[in-house]
Amino acid sequence: MIAGFSITSLLLILLAGIGAGFVGYVVGASSLVSYPALLAFGIPPVLANASNTVGVVGTGIGGVMGARKELKGQAVRSITYVVIGAFGGVAGAFLLLKLDPSVFEFAAPVLILLSSLIIAINPRGRMQAKQAAADATAQLKHIEATEATEATEATEAAKRATTPTAPHRPPEQLVQPMSQDSWWVWLGVAAVAIYSGYFGAGAGTLALAVLDAAKIGPFHKINALKTLIGTGANISASVVFIIQGAVDWPAAIMLCIGCFIGGYIAPSITRKIPANIMRAAAVIAGIILTIDLGLKTY
Repeated sequence: MIAGFSITSLLLILLAGIGAGFVGYVVGASSLVSYPALLAFGIPPVLANASNTVGVVGTGIGGVMGARKELKGQAVRSITYVVIGAFGGVAGAFLLLKLDPSVFEFAAPVLILLSSLIIAINPRGRMQAKQAAADATAQLKHIEATEATEATEATEAAKRATTPTAPHRPPEQLVQPMSQDSWWVWLGVAAVAIYSGYFGAGAGTLALAVLDAAKIGPFHKINALKTLIGTGANISASVVFIIQGAVDWPAAIMLCIGCFIGGYIAPSITRKIPANIMRAAAVIAGIILTIDLGLKTY
């Protein structure tokens, strides 16, 4: 036994972390797996949620490190989002700890159902499809312009007998300046950060929806930016939970290791599994969990 957990229990939490990291990569809702797993081992809801937040920090850090290319040239916005995420995470953490535990127990099934519905609506997939269409249109226009230019300069090129140069790529789409952001964007980002610190399931998808609605930039850029919000929130919330002694360390550590492994192996596996199947499985699991927790709570 280690701090009340058998070796078998810790290994099962590790496996749950792997599943959470995998689901987090695919649909952005790792807490749909990790939070109920901690509940299953008898950890009280508030303690389980705090430990879960600490456990999934590794996923966010890994995501930010992997998105360095997409974040290049966005230093000011990146720092701003991390700061907003950090303050929001602290606010969410204090809400979780200071409110009566029954409030979270009552809200948890509703929040899980909300995250399941977000996955079902699939705003991330819609944004990816929209971005792919925009990229294809830009590429087509570029090809047409290149062909027109080549046709115009064909005679001169033949006379010069120069070696053909490789076609230029279309200019990369940039993130709009922060000065052009609508006022409600900051409220939306702050709200997502607070939610991340309080519970967090589906927070990444919510952040994507806010940034996309504000037309901040292309999908791959805002997908990296949303990771900053959640990472800042989870780290600051974890600090609060640790200071307040609200973390079950054996569970949190095993969950964190599992999340890292799951997030690392997910890309190679998901290439072979249709995204719709994995999304449907996550939605069904979320609905079942909502019903189960709802029957126990209400």
